[in-house]
Amino acid sequence: MLNRIIIMGRLTRDPELRHTQSGTAVASFSLAVDRDFKNQNGEKETDFIDVVAWRNSAEFVSRYFTKGRMAVVEGRLQIRPWQDRDGNKRRSAEVVADNVYFGDSKKDGDGGGGYQGGYPQDAYGGGYGGGYAPPQAGRSGPPAGGYPPSNYGGGDFTELGDDDDGELPF
Repeated sequence: MLNRIIIMGRLTRDPELRHTQSGTAVASFSLAVDRDFKNQNGEKETDFIDVVAWRNSAEFVSRYFTKGRMAVVEGRLQIRPWQDRDGNKRRSAEVVADNVYFGDSKKDGDGGGGYQGGYPQDAYGGGYGGGYAPPQAGRSGPPAGGYPPSNYGGGDFTELGDDDDGELPF
């Protein structure tokens, strides 16, 4: 089964950082995400999507993101059951963030740090629970266009050479 979601939008409020009884950090925030199409009045509609980040991702989001900042969130959709005050069963959808990227540059946002094009949060700490470490001195940020260097993750592909007959293997 596949449960992956990528959304890009602006934070509707500052992230709320809490800790579980065992001390695990959890941050919740909401993104305003425009739909790709326009309604009958010619206006784009906006969805407000709840997001939750755990552990170091939660610390990262609460430290570097504020209301109005553009963020890209990669994660999974989760449906959470709960009961309202009258005892009625309800369900809420939220995105559990695996990676959080900057969606704007530092000067475009209202505060916090970031790079144009955004680097994934885990690029500085590895994986879902990865931490954040600022770039080393002398580093000027990502290359032009926000793409990783051409040698980034290289070596996984091999040249076909002259043996390529142009036929696909399937």
